[in-house]
Amino acid sequence: MSKAVYIATIEPNSGKSIVVLGMMRMLLGKIAKVGYFRPIIDDPSEGEVDNHINTVISFFELDINFKNAYAFTRSEILQKYNEGKSGEIIDEIIRKFKRLEEKFDFILVEGTDFSDEGSIIEFDINVIIAKNLGIPAILIASGIDKKNEDIVGNIKLAYDTFLSKDVEVLAVFANKVIPGNEKELARLFQQTFEDHVDQIIIPKLDSLINPTVKEIVKELNGTILFGKEYINNQAGSFGVGAMQLRNYLTHLKENSLVITPGDRADIILGVLQANISDNYPKISGMILTGGIIPEKPILELIEGVSLSFPIISVASGTFAITNQIGAIKSKIYLDNLPKITTSISTFAKYVNEDDLANRLVTFKSDGLTPRMFQYNLLRRALQHKKHIVLPEGSDERILWATSRLLVSDVVDITLIGDEKKIKNKATQLDISIDFNKVHIVSPTTSPHYEDYVETFYELRKHKNVNMDMARDMMADVSYFGTMMIYKGHADGMVSGAVHTTQHTIRPALQFIKTKPGVKVVSSVFFMCLEDRVSVFGDCAINPNPNAEELAEIAISSSESAIAFGIEPKVAMLSYSSGASGKGADVEVVRAATAIVNRERPDLKVEGPIQYDAAVDLRVGKSKLPDSEVAGQASVLIFPDLNTGNNTYKAVQRETGALAIGPMLQGLNKPVNDLSRGCTVDDVYNTVIITAIQAQGL
Repeated sequence: MSKAVYIATIEPNSGKSIVVLGMMRMLLGKIAKVGYFRPIIDDPSEGEVDNHINTVISFFELDINFKNAYAFTRSEILQKYNEGKSGEIIDEIIRKFKRLEEKFDFILVEGTDFSDEGSIIEFDINVIIAKNLGIPAILIASGIDKKNEDIVGNIKLAYDTFLSKDVEVLAVFANKVIPGNEKELARLFQQTFEDHVDQIIIPKLDSLINPTVKEIVKELNGTILFGKEYINNQAGSFGVGAMQLRNYLTHLKENSLVITPGDRADIILGVLQANISDNYPKISGMILTGGIIPEKPILELIEGVSLSFPIISVASGTFAITNQIGAIKSKIYLDNLPKITTSISTFAKYVNEDDLANRLVTFKSDGLTPRMFQYNLLRRALQHKKHIVLPEGSDERILWATSRLLVSDVVDITLIGDEKKIKNKATQLDISIDFNKVHIVSPTTSPHYEDYVETFYELRKHKNVNMDMARDMMADVSYFGTMMIYKGHADGMVSGAVHTTQHTIRPALQFIKTKPGVKVVSSVFFMCLEDRVSVFGDCAINPNPNAEELAEIAISSSESAIAFGIEPKVAMLSYSSGASGKGADVEVVRAATAIVNRERPDLKVEGPIQYDAAVDLRVGKSKLPDSEVAGQASVLIFPDLNTGNNTYKAVQRETGALAIGPMLQGLNKPVNDLSRGCTVDDVYNTVIITAIQAQGL
């Protein structure tokens, strides 16, 4: 079930508010608790709040704090980009969205306003946000001053862009369409879009497009002289009263906004009389230009008349004011109830609400972006804080990662090493670490040292280990850190930035041992590619697994994928696909696939299969057209360590993918190995997945 939808416009002034208000009313009629979120808002004027948020939250009485309803202002986004912190933007948007997701049954997410008139970058940002939130989109285009072919072409281009980034589009709206063009536009829509995409056409409504006098006053910085209570009158048209009264009266239209210099008493009085006459249309307002206030007798006359429109004074001249009014784009404000109710009723009139609501609440996203995956890791680790030991305490990367982990407050940390050297190293590198929050242990001076020596001796004496040997072993940081886990003084260990894989894992194999029923300790990398997260195994531990071992690696990797929110579609990789290949290497993969099918018939598995057929839908369907895995594999099992290790590094370096891991599978308690070429990000992420493993996954 989808818990949200992203409302995205493809251009300025598309009438997005109609869709947002209509959908909010529709959702509240179908779902108990509906939330609202705007990832990016315009910079509000001093003392004001975002109009969209204020209108939606207040009118629908949503239980959302204003600050929780958005992530960034435009100026904050610009600052992040200038500081080289663009990655933090999506992370924070995901974090705020997820907080709302925990509270509400469904969230309506409203995209940006295109204040920078047709910004391509802004369109791309909306696509990226929708993708990283993992939610479907609804697209809105404007029909103002456009031919039907242009409307369809523009929205099809946007539709294809969203789909190319794996964002499902549930509906397309053509708003403000010229009345009379609806049938032809509907025909073009049906030719262009498939039936599963709702195609909705809303004709241009003057009552929603025309600005109110209030909006005009705000834009012109005007002063209300009379008729303040009529400030929400809509200006159907506007014209300048510069000719003689007898000629100007013939130009008045229904809901006209009259623009005239403040000293034109004849026009002022004539318009007042015309407004109360049955022979002339109603007036929406009057703008007096040039900063000229009518003389006292005229003011007294106006005060004695029963007005039904406001009179406004502005400083600028008539020509400039007329141009400014012509450029005003109407918005919907909380106190303009007629526009709000018209928007809601218009949406209900042109939209099959039952059908759209049903599609929204039953939509299921298959995608998991790297940003969402990393957010989920952090969130899960925070649910039950664990204690992780880092044996290589004086390594620069370990110290930088420790600083980040402490800021996140995601784990308790023990660093193994000489306390003075560790603190001096942090000072030299200007790494900010609150050492009051970090445990630092030197093995031989630890109060647990003798107990650890005795324990190790008892565990390994059958292997001819004596007390002297036990003392030497427990002085080693890897053995000491592993014993901390064994004794319950830590929940997991991450090492390997300095030491070899063998040095890191050997102690765990000796006395942490494997889980019941597990014969093979293996590893996986979570490969965070541009648009998906894949599980690669085994790329770090087993050089040449036989069929039984390869099958166990595949099953363990699938369980790891499930534990971390990834649906396993398992590709058993080889140099051939299907039944065509021959040779000992491919036969091992074929036998391993058969074992997985026998032991775990619930898993979707394909093998042997080549890498391109596993991950490229076009290639996969051409080689294995009936496969549930080909072209969409999420768990890729390599036939040997040589292939796996080289492939993960090639993918990482050539694509810029983030490789999280290796994460070891099969041990009773989590011990994870780092590459000696690891980065600070590698350490940080590996500690977090170790903490999650320690929670019992």
